[in-house]
Amino acid sequence: MSYTKRHVKIDDLWPAPEKDKYTKNREPLKLTIPTLLLFCSICLIFLILTSPFTSHPQTTSFASLTRTCDQNFTVYVYDLPKEFNNNLLQNCRHLNIYTDMCPHVANNGLGQPLLLRNGSDNTGTSWFATHQFIAEMIFHARVENHPCRTWEPNDADIFYVPFYGGLYSSSVFREQNLTKRDELAVRLVDFVSSQRWWKRSNGRDHFLAIGRTAWDFMRRDDDEEPDFGANMLMQMPRVMNMSVLTVERQPWNGENQFGIPYPSYFHPYTSAEMVTWQDKVRRVERPNLFSFVGGPRKGLEKAAIRDELIRQCADSSRCELLKCESGGSRCHDPMTVLGVMARSRFCLQAPGDSFTRRSTFDAILAGCIPVFFSPHTMYTQYKWYLPDEKRSYSVFMDEKNNTQIEQELLKISESEVVQMRERVIGLIPRLTYAHPNATNYDLPDAVDVALHALAKQVRDNVV
Repeated sequence: MSYTKRHVKIDDLWPAPEKDKYTKNREPLKLTIPTLLLFCSICLIFLILTSPFTSHPQTTSFASLTRTCDQNFTVYVYDLPKEFNNNLLQNCRHLNIYTDMCPHVANNGLGQPLLLRNGSDNTGTSWFATHQFIAEMIFHARVENHPCRTWEPNDADIFYVPFYGGLYSSSVFREQNLTKRDELAVRLVDFVSSQRWWKRSNGRDHFLAIGRTAWDFMRRDDDEEPDFGANMLMQMPRVMNMSVLTVERQPWNGENQFGIPYPSYFHPYTSAEMVTWQDKVRRVERPNLFSFVGGPRKGLEKAAIRDELIRQCADSSRCELLKCESGGSRCHDPMTVLGVMARSRFCLQAPGDSFTRRSTFDAILAGCIPVFFSPHTMYTQYKWYLPDEKRSYSVFMDEKNNTQIEQELLKISESEVVQMRERVIGLIPRLTYAHPNATNYDLPDAVDVALHALAKQVRDNVV
């Protein structure tokens, strides 16, 4: 396939450091050098003491938005006891049994700012090393600053319960005592259901936003093979009255569950930043027909196809493979991952430990057309966010046509590829979590889409 539009190189994709700005009047500068040195020394000591890599998470007090509410709804945010959200962060080193979460809960869940390719600091950036299971914190920060937020519950259409259930559940995965594993979720439901505004519709206008998959909150009643780490939050009758937003819903018994995007790495401050990014991925050169970023899985039927995808990609001169194996660091480098995807026209999206994967949203951010092998990786999950016509932005390969991936993709004409990629690029804003401090941002982001859909659902089904 050939392209007529001007291409940009992949190195041009990432933000360049701003040049230092100096005053033209140099004499006053000389007079203030001792003062400046003293000030810089104080700032350096302060930064060391408050570094987000220490045991305490970095928090940011975000300024009020300049946006105005142009939607026909209002959202009320419960002021929960801190044990249900912020106090959990004080134990950030132990919020996940596999990794220290302190760097990831910094900046209200955005994580650490990404370094530029030349290794320089990128303070003030819109790019962060955001953890895949941190959406609940970003969602909370966005709603707290949302222009449609109301402080008067009597005027609210929907009620947000900012429980960091995903962070809590991942901290007690190995707890053998099921009562202890469930206790914080039980206390939360008892607290919320005792509130005056719960009784207005028995919780049907209330919602949670959880950054992990629904499977982590739907424990099987199976003595022979109990679910590893799962608690009972989403199986509690009162919670089943609520709407639960989660990065992966249960496709068959999740009627009150609604999929929200996994957070990727881009959190723009302004609409202009988003439009600029879309233009960059629109023009980037894509020498590879397809790519696969991922590793093999063992003992998981849903992931059995991964070995086949790795084999086909490795055998093809038109595919770029970034194989993620135990101990490998390249797959944890956001710029390496996005670089592979930005060089590709199609990105293979095999199920992982569960049906969905964050990689799908990384691919869309890079303007790469996703290729799915299960309808539950995208189609049954994120209906609020996607076009009805699946073929307009993606490719689906079932068991009959996934044995010759390269040949199947080559059947898609160049004009179709251009149209599909344009549709993918058009989806980026609504699948992105804007920076909680975003100003001059008038594009609906992932949180805006969810709030609008929830309010409509309440009006249609509750009121």
